[in-house]
Amino acid sequence: MIEVVAKLGRGPVFLAGEVLECVVSFSNPLSALSTSASSETLAWASAQIHCQFHASESRVHLPANEEPRQDVQAENETVFVPNRGERGQCILSTPPKILFCDLRLDPGESKSYSYSESLPLAAPPSFRGQSVKYVYKLTIGCQRVNCPIQLLRVPFRVLLLHALQNFQPPQEDEVAPSNPFLDEEGGGKKDSRLLDSAVEILMALTSRRTLHQFNISNSRGRVGTFCIFKTVYKIGEDVIGTFSFSDGEIPCLQYSVLLQTEESVQEEYRRSRAQPVSVTTHAQHHESCLHSAGTNFSLPIPLTSCPGFSTNIVSLKWRLHFEFVTSREPVEAPTVPENQSEIITWTGAGQIEVDTFSWDLPIKVLPTNPLLASYVSPVLSSHSICI
Repeated sequence: MIEVVAKLGRGPVFLAGEVLECVVSFSNPLSALSTSASSETLAWASAQIHCQFHASESRVHLPANEEPRQDVQAENETVFVPNRGERGQCILSTPPKILFCDLRLDPGESKSYSYSESLPLAAPPSFRGQSVKYVYKLTIGCQRVNCPIQLLRVPFRVLLLHALQNFQPPQEDEVAPSNPFLDEEGGGKKDSRLLDSAVEILMALTSRRTLHQFNISNSRGRVGTFCIFKTVYKIGEDVIGTFSFSDGEIPCLQYSVLLQTEESVQEEYRRSRAQPVSVTTHAQHHESCLHSAGTNFSLPIPLTSCPGFSTNIVSLKWRLHFEFVTSREPVEAPTVPENQSEIITWTGAGQIEVDTFSWDLPIKVLPTNPLLASYVSPVLSSHSICI
């Protein structure tokens, strides 16, 4: 028996364009003192990254030339097909890299190999929606002589920052002398510069503070004012807003704020023209605000959520969805006499005629530093199999 362990050293979250690095270890777990101990041999091992795309048949209509096709090699267990048995179709794959050929491990012996590959800058982000799914995996294939191939799959998450599409390494890299002994170090520097550039871009886009003020009104008059200081966020940040009802003409009884995403299938891929947008709520705040001069809310954007993006098949947008309940008639505020010595209990009206209305405010949600997202990722960094 040989134990195979694959570990992503930096964590399971990456930006498109970064270099994914994985250490794959092969070990013979039997002790040399065991009576049944013997050497184990593997013919070869190879690794490859692929992205699986799966579409809901009830929501997405794919043309015949884009329908998932069964790979004729998938049934052949002696051919390395990383996506064998996976749902959907493989829309992205990197060239396979051979880790070794003819590996022999004595009892208690272990050997490790490093795998690295750049993720395409234009790759779609990891996403599990109601209409489509984009799932990334690193697959390691191993085979004993005259035995079927065994596959070890390591899932990971890809975040997409559109501002990096035209990223170019600094000019001095192009004129620096080439040293074949420093290839890995140079690649690491380039990857670090990409991450540093991404962090600077995200900081510049999400740190701007500008007061955005909106008047809240319905058909009967002014209800109040809503203020928010920015509309561009990173996943993991809080969306903070304030309401002022002191200048309102119409009493607001309660309000709700929902942080939502809209998943929309592009028109040419919809099953029907009237197909509704899929809405998902990630956080919400509800509050009764009768007689309140002002109030506020804070909604966290989950680090595990997907930033906004758009592909040729689907788009994902973020919004704040507001719902207000207002009174049709004035509601008198409770008053307390000046020289009142006894406790007075104020009871609200048993019945109030109300109006309801809603409002959507689009916001932009960008990715964050993948190192931060890795800390809370439900995806494990290490996976193993025994063959």
